[in-house]
Amino acid sequence: SYTEEPPIWESFRTIARERDKNVSEAHIDRLDFYERTKNAYAVVATGEEALYACILLKKGVFRT
Repeated sequence: SYTEEPPIWESFRTIARERDKNVSEAHIDRLDFYERTKNAYAVVATGEEALYACILLKKGVFRT
């Protein structure tokens, strides 16, 4: 658990909500993140230098 949220997270949140007002987010443990990337469709490595700037994006359709 973080006492202070890394600034990059608000940047990600802002970008996502500009595109979809109903976007949701969840925080997962570092080791869970690594495990989930093993089954990812694609992994993109960027030059981002901000701490804790790793994110998973999930695309899909919710049905009720």
